[in-house]
Amino acid sequence: MNYRSKAYTIFTCFNIMAMALLAAATTFPYLNTLAVALNDGADTMLGGITIFPREPTLDNFRSIVQEPAMIKAFFVSVARVIAGTLLALIVQFFAAYTFAKRDLTGRTPLLVYFMIPMFFGGGLIPTYLLFSKLGLLNHFLVYVLPGAFAFFNMIIIRTYLYSLPDSLQESARIDGAGEFTILFRIVMPLSMPIVATIGLWTAVGQWNDWTTTLNFVTDPDLYTLQYKLMQLIKESDMLAAMIQQAIERGETDISSQISVTPESIRAAQVIVTTIPIILVYPFLQKYFIKGVLIGSVKE
Repeated sequence: MNYRSKAYTIFTCFNIMAMALLAAATTFPYLNTLAVALNDGADTMLGGITIFPREPTLDNFRSIVQEPAMIKAFFVSVARVIAGTLLALIVQFFAAYTFAKRDLTGRTPLLVYFMIPMFFGGGLIPTYLLFSKLGLLNHFLVYVLPGAFAFFNMIIIRTYLYSLPDSLQESARIDGAGEFTILFRIVMPLSMPIVATIGLWTAVGQWNDWTTTLNFVTDPDLYTLQYKLMQLIKESDMLAAMIQQAIERGETDISSQISVTPESIRAAQVIVTTIPIILVYPFLQKYFIKGVLIGSVKE
């Protein structure tokens, strides 16, 4: 028992140290970005910022909030996340419930048919032409409809539904319940862990995506926050290069004329775009862990 106790103690200490190092390695970049976002831009150019701002200021965040286009893009992103996530959950859950029926006629050919696009795609140009024919270019639905069905997520949900006892549905049918009653009153309440998991995956994907706007949207009123962030990052890189050239020419007083720099603006934008995910994740964490474990293993 002493040997086991010592071995367990050593393993626990090693595990705690490893987890602490991993937590520090993953947390430090975000804390450093937060410190840069809260620090004066001219002072940040001098370097040496760690996880604490040297000259605290909110000017970097004010420059983002005061831009009307950024506020509009934020609401477009929020609307996209809500609409896209809800539609994806409805479509994928209904599809998973259907394919969970073992007596479904033609189930295997349909699964193979839906699985093929996971390995073969037409590319950007055919997709653009298809969206053009469907009238999705410069339309809000281009953010919602293409991602409504994901075969991988549907399979995860279907695997979870397999873990539910068949006796629940059989007893409900004996009591006279129909398919919709079984779906909404029995299956769906028991499937909240996997629903929360897929919902979180979909919401994060919708929130972080900016390539859809780049490829299929030219209307500024439909620009998302992430696309605006990408644009400002490119502009910030150009401005940073100009500032560096000015300093190399001997214009050393240029830093004293700047309170908001491209680097500080970029850091503030990263913080603004990640805060919603950070705030939502703790409320879904328990469902997320349980949903991943149960939905990924078939007994």
